[in-house]
Amino acid sequence: MEHVLAALRAAAEPTRLRLLSLCAQGELTVSELVSVLGQSQPRVSRHLKLMCEGGLLERFREGSWVFYRMSRSGAGGELARRTLALIPEGDAQLVRDNARLGAIKQARAEAAASYFGDNAGRWAELRSLHIDEAEVEAALRGALAGRTVTDLLDVGTGTGRLLELLGPDVARAEGIDASREMLAVARAKLEAAGLRHCGVRQGDMYDLPFEAAAFDAVVIHQVLHFADNPALAVAEAGRVLRAGGLMALVDFAPHELESLRTEHNHRRLGFSDAEVAGWCESAGLDITNILRLPGGPLTVTLWLAERRPPKIQINPEIAP
Repeated sequence: MEHVLAALRAAAEPTRLRLLSLCAQGELTVSELVSVLGQSQPRVSRHLKLMCEGGLLERFREGSWVFYRMSRSGAGGELARRTLALIPEGDAQLVRDNARLGAIKQARAEAAASYFGDNAGRWAELRSLHIDEAEVEAALRGALAGRTVTDLLDVGTGTGRLLELLGPDVARAEGIDASREMLAVARAKLEAAGLRHCGVRQGDMYDLPFEAAAFDAVVIHQVLHFADNPALAVAEAGRVLRAGGLMALVDFAPHELESLRTEHNHRRLGFSDAEVAGWCESAGLDITNILRLPGGPLTVTLWLAERRPPKIQINPEIAP
């Protein structure tokens, strides 16, 4: 009962309800929340502290940044979801908050697009500065070896390198990316390689332009550290994966290289196994293997997960 009462007290204030609504939409920093609310940082930080203590929000530090998001479990998480469901969708204050948050996300997306556009021609070179791509590619090919993969999806395909690598072994491969400059490079490479069964298109990783269960394998390679909401990206990728299909997530293990934020627009400084496993569990996926690929100051992790088969619903009236 005390946990429930603490959560109720933490939610019972207008600014805290606004914060709860915002943090339900992804991982946000204090400065972003201050910008949306138009209140002082000490005041916002005080509200956030009380909400974390009440179990409504989760707080985690990454280098010099601190992120907040709505709790995903426990009494606080359940109360947070139920409370938000009671607030009318057209609430004037929340509409204004969402508009400000949308402007922040748009500015962030434009900065990322500018970065990708400026570096489209040497994207592979930039990656090789941090990790040995040959090791990653060999690990990916090894993960798919022995599996029957007819349809492959590469989310955040960039220059199309993985389509070049994996395309010859599948019947159809699709690449999705938000950057037109990246896609122009990818199309030229695929044409030169004669991979006419591989295609790329502009798209949103949070809203993939494919029907459910359309692919046998999905790869998300060095993309999630740019994402505002990596859990949502994994969930959407899981939606288009067939039962028994393989998802390969490639990204950095936790690190403290702040320069990747300032110079390369990274949103997150790597991910822990527990965090990735939580996303997969929520998306109906089971982690089957984790590979470490150290290289220079960074370690790349390859998380492999399979889509669980759908549960069979038995009607007790017709069951034997």
